Amino acid sequence: MARYTGPKDRLSRREGFDLFGKGAKLTRLTVPPGVHGPKGTRRRSEYGRQLREKQKAKRFYGLMERQFRRYVSQALKAKGNTGEKLMNLLEKRLDNIVYRLGFAPTRPAARQLVSHKHVLVDGKKVNIPSCQVKPGQIISLTKTAMEMPTVKKLLSIKNPKVPEWLERKAAVGKVKREPKREDIIEPIVEQDIVEFYSR
Repeated sequence: MARYTGPKDRLSRREGFDLFGKGAKLTRLTVPPGVHGPKGTRRRSEYGRQLREKQKAKRFYGLMERQFRRYVSQALKAKGNTGEKLMNLLEKRLDNIVYRLGFAPTRPAARQLVSHKHVLVDGKKVNIPSCQVKPGQIISLTKTAMEMPTVKKLLSIKNPKVPEWLERKAAVGKVKREPKREDIIEPIVEQDIVEFYSR
């Protein structure tokens, strides 16, 4: 599946939020991208607000438009709240779970770990970042991955912050249950996304 390979600072500046977990490395977050600098603040239309939410969510999870639209289509067909179902599908992606368990510093790094076959699901190597992980499944790292300096440093953290729907012991994680909306801390208004695709 395709992924975005362009400048990432520009995307974070466009949304006014650190999308990729770069932290202190991110510069000029308050200045929007563009060669001519800020063009003043204009009142955003309803469509503009919905578009920004959609773009933000898409970039958070590292998806391209076609793949994101597919998730929205799945959420629309499912029973219950469409917005919550969409967030549930995005959260259960393997690369996101590797990131949430604290095995990688960012989602792009987690995606790379998965695509390079460094992640095991129930003891089997999986190299598909979009793989949907089910409750009860065990996620672990290969010996090669555990020797990587970045991963080694993250695994040495004694009490890592892991969401309630996940469980982690050393380099092994488990999906305890389905993620709920309150488990997701990212500032995404999923209702705007649903309305954007429902027009």
